[in-house]
Amino acid sequence: MWVYEKKLQFPVRVKNTNPKLASYILSQYGGPDGELAASLRYLSQRYSMPDEMSKGVLTDIGTEELVP
Repeated sequence: MWVYEKKLQFPVRVKNTNPKLASYILSQYGGPDGELAASLRYLSQRYSMPDEMSKGVLTDIGTEELVP
């Protein structure tokens, strides 16, 4: 079961912007080697696994990659 709370764990105060750092952070989440790509690879590979235990492991890893 998933519970979604739109609440930050710690308060965030941005004083100055840094476009270079923002670009790097976005590439880590959505780039070719980012979290989303890794998650989708794990979740798509689970369909070709021969037994239920290995499918479960790949499902667990894939869903863990989605959580920031």
